[in-house]
Amino acid sequence: MSALKIKNLTKTYANGFQALKGIDLDVDIGGFYSLLGPNGAGKTTAIGAVCSLVEITSGSIEIFNHDITVNSEAAKKHLGVVPQEVNFNTFDTPLNILVNQAGFYGIRRNIAMQRAKKYLGELKLWEKKDDIARSLSGGMKRRLMIARALMHEPQLLILDEPTAGVDIEIRRSMWQFLNDLNNDGTTIILTTHYLEEAENLCRNVAIIDDGLIIEDTLMSDLLRQLKQETFVLNIEEKSMKDLNLAGYNFIVRDEKTLEVVVDSEHGINELFDLLNSQNIKVVSLRNKSNRLEELFMKLIDAKNFDKKVTS
Repeated sequence: MSALKIKNLTKTYANGFQALKGIDLDVDIGGFYSLLGPNGAGKTTAIGAVCSLVEITSGSIEIFNHDITVNSEAAKKHLGVVPQEVNFNTFDTPLNILVNQAGFYGIRRNIAMQRAKKYLGELKLWEKKDDIARSLSGGMKRRLMIARALMHEPQLLILDEPTAGVDIEIRRSMWQFLNDLNNDGTTIILTTHYLEEAENLCRNVAIIDDGLIIEDTLMSDLLRQLKQETFVLNIEEKSMKDLNLAGYNFIVRDEKTLEVVVDSEHGINELFDLLNSQNIKVVSLRNKSNRLEELFMKLIDAKNFDKKVTS
């Protein structure tokens, strides 16, 4: 059994635009999945179809073995959704918003109060429980939407851009919360434009473009496709006038900063050996750009090139 199984899903709108062209997706129970794609690729349509907000043209969607067109009520009991846009009553309080949400699923008020206290506490919103929701910051509103989606304790949680516009500190705390939630057994599907977020959180990744899934694999396997990485090394101040890094393309930015392109043939360990042989000590290093971002752009560019060649 899968948490989510999509088979040959298509969606053609009334104006003839085909947003989905036969996608397949199989999300394991307990997985942490990232669905990535450029704007207009079909992500929102696919999520809308899973949530029964978009009527599908053909294909099938099952949530924990329940077909959403045959047994929608049973399927939705397993599903929690955090949309991109804030869509709760901003003139109500966080506590009421959560308790009322639980009521839609027939959850008794005493249990709803317990869950509201739990999730508002874990998401650092308990002190704001009686404030009017419109007074909350953007990050607080996004955390409140996550808490609301969890009130019926779904087994599958879909988050559409959950940290968009949230500051770094709050984003990191949300990452920890989602990791803990996944470790406790909740299956999570995430869409995000922060590719660092997908790389840090997700074990699986699917990339959708022009209504088609162009990649569906383990995150680790996808990242291994990257043949080169550019590293920025911070080093102890030292003259690098006679620096010799045979086999590497590099740029000396200043006396404390070195930028090196590392390919799979040579590797980072060989680079460190060369630097150590010249008494150059590395203090720290980082990727110049996100690895997943580099791969994502290469895959999209390659697909667009193929389309031009065959058109």
